[in-house]
Amino acid sequence: MGRKEKQISQVPKYLAGRIFTFPLLLYLLLVFPVLGFMVLKSFPTLKDRGKLNLSKEVVKHAEDTLQGKDNQNLVIDFNRGNENGLKLVQTDGDSTTTSIATPSGSEGKGNSPFSESMNMMFRLVIFTSLVLGIGFNYPFKRYFGRKRKGKNVTPALYRFCRRFLLKTPLINAGIVLLAFTVMHVIMFIKTQNPGLFNDELERRLYTNYLFISLVASLLSILFIYFWQKHLVHIRYIEFVFSRDELQKRIFGKNSGKIRNRLYIASAMTTLLPLTIVLLYLLLSLTPIKDMGDVSSGELRIMMGRLVDILGPDVDIKDEFGSSNLYYISALDNVLMFGGIISGILVAFIYILFFVSWSTADIVRPVNELVRNMRLTSEGMLDNYTIVRTNDEIGVMSEGYNLMTSRLREYIFKISQMNEAYSRFVPNQFLEFLGKENFVDIQLGDQVQKEMSVLFSDIRGFTELSEGLTPKQNFDFINHYLGYMEPVIRRNNGFIDKFIGDSIMALFHESVDDAIDAAIEMRKTLLHFNSDRQDLNLPTIDSGIGIHTGNLMLGVVGGEGRIDGTVISDAVNLASRLEGLTKIYKTSIIISEDSLIKLNNPGKYNFRFLDVARVKGKKEAVYIFEVLDGEPEEIKVLKTETKPLFGKGIEAYKNRNFKEAIEIFTEVVKINPSDAAAAFYINRCRNITGKQLPDDWSGIEVFDAK
Repeated sequence: MGRKEKQISQVPKYLAGRIFTFPLLLYLLLVFPVLGFMVLKSFPTLKDRGKLNLSKEVVKHAEDTLQGKDNQNLVIDFNRGNENGLKLVQTDGDSTTTSIATPSGSEGKGNSPFSESMNMMFRLVIFTSLVLGIGFNYPFKRYFGRKRKGKNVTPALYRFCRRFLLKTPLINAGIVLLAFTVMHVIMFIKTQNPGLFNDELERRLYTNYLFISLVASLLSILFIYFWQKHLVHIRYIEFVFSRDELQKRIFGKNSGKIRNRLYIASAMTTLLPLTIVLLYLLLSLTPIKDMGDVSSGELRIMMGRLVDILGPDVDIKDEFGSSNLYYISALDNVLMFGGIISGILVAFIYILFFVSWSTADIVRPVNELVRNMRLTSEGMLDNYTIVRTNDEIGVMSEGYNLMTSRLREYIFKISQMNEAYSRFVPNQFLEFLGKENFVDIQLGDQVQKEMSVLFSDIRGFTELSEGLTPKQNFDFINHYLGYMEPVIRRNNGFIDKFIGDSIMALFHESVDDAIDAAIEMRKTLLHFNSDRQDLNLPTIDSGIGIHTGNLMLGVVGGEGRIDGTVISDAVNLASRLEGLTKIYKTSIIISEDSLIKLNNPGKYNFRFLDVARVKGKKEAVYIFEVLDGEPEEIKVLKTETKPLFGKGIEAYKNRNFKEAIEIFTEVVKINPSDAAAAFYINRCRNITGKQLPDDWSGIEVFDAK
């Protein structure tokens, strides 16, 4: 699975309907047992009131209704047709006529407040809140649905989700709160109007139902708020806001507390459900005075054996018959335990949800923080942890992101400094000295290595610089070195130092790299001169000397200033060979030690040039000219005259100077640009006619640098 597909599969579904449906079901689970409890508890009273206990006014009105009718087949049904009337049933053959007898001016009170409240709850709370809630959350559901399918999201939809996502807990809870508030205000107004109820008992039951509904609705509203808040912080937030935004708290300036969250969770899972249980306990109590005419014996049974302490002369009925004491009947016990079990069930559901939410709200941010800290310790600084909360964990996550950002900036600066240091002191010095960092380098650190040393110098730079200002000289040097430095790096070398217009480079892998670099430098010089010609500037030439040998690479200097360098006779010899290019007027001169250590000598075109003893050396050095650095036409001619040139040098060494002059002259005729052949012609002419010492070997001694 690709990275993009994996990201799409991680986009969660947006929960809309269940956010409202499940809390409302919990509300019904809390309220319906209470209603059933109150109805069952008051059933005997309601039944007695519904039978023959009719007012005289109702009976008299029924008699008036019967006058003038054929009453032989008339039956009076004393089961009430409505709240205040009698059902009159008249049969005539196969037909039956039913009518209701009610007193004048009393048409009945209609539906009971309980049934009206139920209808209002279904219409106002459930239907309205679901419609408004799902309507408000639909854009979010569409947004996450399109992201899950990898489809584009319109800018307007994205702006809506960004603007309201963090507000959805309050808005969703507010929608249900508004519906419940309207319903409870209407219910409260009804409780203040006794005329809406048949008697005080019905009004008291309705008031108790109002209290139960208030507590249950509060639980449902808080459940919606905390559930939506949990989903926003844990599941939704990273798919709406950007990475930079989530590195700090985006939930407002006021910091929250984990302690407050635990207090709220405790109240939601214990205090409020226990309030429901307490209401069940209170509703299970029956005042003794509501029992009506109760005998002394019945009162003694309800009061228990403790009444014996009052003495035999106390009249139990006179003492407690009209008191405010309460008792719990057997039916009350059953209903009370049923209500308690219902409250415990709801409390258990709340505990499951709130423990899950609280655990996820704490554990997931902490786990993300720990994982990112581990990645940071492994050197992966380009990561962050999402600030999901506004409490101490959010503060800690925000602090970690700030620390990582500053650490990343600091390491970036250190990397830039190391890169800058490496431009002054090559990283190869660290490798050769066995150091991991520049701060580990100490004065006197050194190592012996066999390397090839390359010296390059611009010919006639002194005369060229005299016609330039200091700034022009500086710009010219940087322009020239900008061409040459990359060539050395590409051929596995590194520059030890710049000496004015000269370059000293080291090659530690093979001599071939040094010669390849020298050849490429000569070709690059052609491009450099081409650019100068385009600017009507004079061209330049250069010479390169290469020698291979052991050298000491290390750190020199004093307490206040150190530098990495190489010290060896090989370095001096390479510098002298570069100087010989000016004398022999050649491009590249290498020593015999470099030639014999080539991995692939057949790859190059070279010719023996001379045996020379340079200043500072007691022993003579065999030197060779590399022809591959010359322009192609000159290279071809030098390669063609290579055997003839070798014969000329052999004649010169054998003191056959006239023959040598003839041979070198023939070489010059073929290749007029062969300055080395012309150099030998002049040397032979200067020697001819002179008395040579007996130990003359043809070795040229150069005292100048």
